Amino acid sequence: MPREAGRRRTFGVISHPDAGKSTLTEALALHARVISEAGAVHGKAGRKGVVSDWLAMEQSRGISITSAALQFGYGDTVINLLDTPGHADFSEDTYRVLSAVDSAVMLLDAAKGLEPQTLKLFDVCRHRGIPVITFVNKWDRPGREALELCDEISTRIDLTPMPLNWPVGEAGHFRGVLDRGTGEFTRFTRTAGGATLATEETMSAERAAEEEGAEWERAVEESELLSLSGSDFDLDAFLSGKATPVLFGAGVLNMGVRQLLDTIVELAPRPTPRVDVAEKPRELETPFSGFVFKVQTGMDPAHRDRVAFVRVCSGRFERGMVVTHAQTGRPFSTKYAQQMFGRERNTVEEAFPGDVVGLVNANALQVGDTLHVGKPVVRFPKLPSFAPEHFSVARPSDLGRAKQFRKGIQQLEEEGVVQVLRSDRRGDAAPVLAAVGPMQFEVAAHRIEAEFGVKLLLDRLPYRIARILVDSGQRSIVDRSGRAEVLRRDRDGVDLALFPDPVAVGSLQRLHPELKLEALVAGADD
Repeated sequence: MPREAGRRRTFGVISHPDAGKSTLTEALALHARVISEAGAVHGKAGRKGVVSDWLAMEQSRGISITSAALQFGYGDTVINLLDTPGHADFSEDTYRVLSAVDSAVMLLDAAKGLEPQTLKLFDVCRHRGIPVITFVNKWDRPGREALELCDEISTRIDLTPMPLNWPVGEAGHFRGVLDRGTGEFTRFTRTAGGATLATEETMSAERAAEEEGAEWERAVEESELLSLSGSDFDLDAFLSGKATPVLFGAGVLNMGVRQLLDTIVELAPRPTPRVDVAEKPRELETPFSGFVFKVQTGMDPAHRDRVAFVRVCSGRFERGMVVTHAQTGRPFSTKYAQQMFGRERNTVEEAFPGDVVGLVNANALQVGDTLHVGKPVVRFPKLPSFAPEHFSVARPSDLGRAKQFRKGIQQLEEEGVVQVLRSDRRGDAAPVLAAVGPMQFEVAAHRIEAEFGVKLLLDRLPYRIARILVDSGQRSIVDRSGRAEVLRRDRDGVDLALFPDPVAVGSLQRLHPELKLEALVAGADD
């Protein structure tokens, strides 16, 4: 078991929207020889789209909305790569994915550096103790100075940058990289369209100085400056989250991607024992256990099935084994177990710690649930639940399709696309959808129309703040205020009091000091 777990590298790719996550994911798969031609998010000159963005809305808008789980082999290593949405409106999905990884690749745009969503996601990595490898992307386009970007990493997130290679040629005139470990130069030559592997040529420092001249000399001088400032690689500093290895490249042209993949194999941490709710580590050698970090429906439009993504935490998973669903105590069959590559699927016969398994038609499983074999019962901590800030009443445009409407709403709530709230006042036929960001409503409307044939009508409500109503007997205090209302959350029966602004919350609590309200903190465990 330790040997199999030691072969796994499970990591997520995080960044601000449009920094190139999905394109980099595709390039990594290309370098692992899983695909023969890399797609691009914004297709050009007939270049196909990326495998990981399978949802029609993703392909039309050029953004990642769903999280993608890809597994492939690279040499003797098994890579589990989780691509995540970068848009802040889908941050809850991204946070859940980060609970299932052992490390992260932080993607920076060479021209923009550290952007707001990147900073938020890095804070999550720091909070969870996830080591971070930094990849400065888009060096083939005009951008900032490499030293300036490293300085920004150091000053803005208090992380020591440790460049493993250094760009030869300024941003927009990318020649290749100086390997700071060997002193050698790797020159990149792009291929037509950039959809296939870039040609690499490795040469000595002497030859590089002769052929690249001033650009090589500048790279050498800057590399020496980094060494003097204490930026040479330190494994302990990386694993402890105090420093980050930095690499440079251009994902869309497949330049510098092999170096990143090799770095992940060599440096990224292997799976380690996961801590359960009792704060005891679940050793890798113990019988199978895992937790559901994502539920996705609609991946197969012909069958509209439901896939629960499970991160294996301990033991050996075997297809067909009967496991215990910790939340209900009931047995659960794993007959339909698959591994995902975007929308493509393969039956999985076995899996080990670090692997991600898709359990098809797992209708009983919810995000955060634990599966295990044997006794005693194993439970891993719950996953983050975010405070919604946007609310809309949902209705079907055609009342004759009310049944399909109800099924669609239930499906999206099970996936975590939206939270569903109801009240006697509004009636069961007009649920209130609650979301972290407004784009979640667009996704909900698109999915229900595409998958259930129901056009969704959404009426925005004026609320921006949700609080847990601790004592349901105080519901009338909120409802009588005239500026707030109480609705019950479908998934757990919790009463939420909705307010338009902090002033309304404060005013009601001053009038009724006995009122018990509890904040929902984004990113905190339920």
